[in-house]
Amino acid sequence: MSTKYKFGESTGAYFVSFATVNWIDVFTRDAYFGNIIESLDFCRKNKAMEIYGYCIMPSHVHLIFRSGNGDPSGLMRDFKGFTSKKMLQTIEENAQESRREWMLWMMERAGKKNSNVTYRQFWQQDNHPIEIWSLKVFEQKLNYIHHNPVESGFVTDPIDWKYSSARNYGNNDQTILEIDLN
Repeated sequence: MSTKYKFGESTGAYFVSFATVNWIDVFTRDAYFGNIIESLDFCRKNKAMEIYGYCIMPSHVHLIFRSGNGDPSGLMRDFKGFTSKKMLQTIEENAQESRREWMLWMMERAGKKNSNVTYRQFWQQDNHPIEIWSLKVFEQKLNYIHHNPVESGFVTDPIDWKYSSARNYGNNDQTILEIDLN
């Protein structure tokens, strides 16, 4: 399936957004947010991912990143593949998750509709990469992701959203993920 959104320049920085299947609000518990934060941190430390901005919302993730290995598509594929398995396992094992059966059923239904999936599908397949080709575009995308929790009504100030790089840029010592500010 072709889309106008593709990773073009292998060494460029990109803004990507990716969502759970059916836009399910999965990220409502610290353990689920933690899986994404840990995976981003691993990619940063071990897979040459340079992270310039991020925001994890209940049903989707925004990320501004660059692949230091020159393979942004492969990096996103590996990140989404790993986090998909990890999230499904965490949901399955979470006895406190009141929506567990429903979420897994929805993900199984989505997986049956996708020939690339063997059982359950966690993420939608696309990333909608947009190349960051200027400082103006970078600032626009960073402002967009940092204000996403404000626009959604979760917080009144971007720095108050725990799962966002707004804290990193605001010099808040309560950050949960180191990013590349250079």
